[in-house]
Amino acid sequence: MSLNSPIFLKQSEENNSKFVETKQSQTTSIASEDPLQNLCLASQEVLQKAQQSGRSKCLRCGGSRMFYCYTCYVPVENVPIEQIPLVKLPLKIDIIKHPNETNGKSTAIHAKLLAPEFVNIYTYPCIPEYEEKDHEVALVFPGPQSISIKDISFHLQKRIQNNVRGKNDDPDKPSFKRKRTEEQQFCDLNDSKCKGTPLKKIIFIDSTWNQTNKIFTDERLQGLLQVELKTRKTCFWRHQKGKPDTFLSTIEAIYYFLVDYHTDILKEKYRGQYDNLLFFYSFMYQLIKNAKCSGDKETAKLTH
Repeated sequence: MSLNSPIFLKQSEENNSKFVETKQSQTTSIASEDPLQNLCLASQEVLQKAQQSGRSKCLRCGGSRMFYCYTCYVPVENVPIEQIPLVKLPLKIDIIKHPNETNGKSTAIHAKLLAPEFVNIYTYPCIPEYEEKDHEVALVFPGPQSISIKDISFHLQKRIQNNVRGKNDDPDKPSFKRKRTEEQQFCDLNDSKCKGTPLKKIIFIDSTWNQTNKIFTDERLQGLLQVELKTRKTCFWRHQKGKPDTFLSTIEAIYYFLVDYHTDILKEKYRGQYDNLLFFYSFMYQLIKNAKCSGDKETAKLTH
């Protein structure tokens, strides 16, 4: 049979197609087994050594902790702070933590440890005042009023325009002066020269999903623009039963928000700039995964 015969070519195409499908299936399988495998992370050798040596002392409060102190927000004695990566963020982050949220189980601490200049954690009912800044602040929380990340700038620009119109809606001021003032203070949404990134701060709620309602319904958070992460799935080892896999842990929500913000709002190619926000998270994920596979319950306990 000629190698160029239609039958041979057809068999060759089918074999190639099956090979590609098999490779894609294998890649998908590996990614689903380890969704954090392709992160651009700093060396985690310091965490490996700390895990082997066990708990260590917090140099501030003296408490015995694993990797870091969740009350002082600093690494423990056997994790030198100079070996912990620092992440630069494009905006500020406020985390409102439920008072009943267990500090030792909160992944919000990771953000404060890795981006201390950009992250603040408040314990409810302590909430900063956002009333005069609702045009530059957004809350990440799912709901019917939530928008996608790519629409943030549009909605905040509309708030800026509405605020300016409201301030200049003075019946005693001549109409031509009101119009001139408006032109000076804000730009049309369709004017490409004026399009910017008005968002300066993003808010996250750190709580179990059953406890979030108390914080979310607080009047100090009402009226803020709501943003929802609809396409990401959690790999958190403490995922709450009965909740969809799109309900993320706090550090996952922060990380995925920033990745999407970088590409959809800043319009820049993402090159792993925020991957180190998952420095502790990815290490614990792998540690627990390995412990479960080997049946090592004691190792899994060390991460709590």
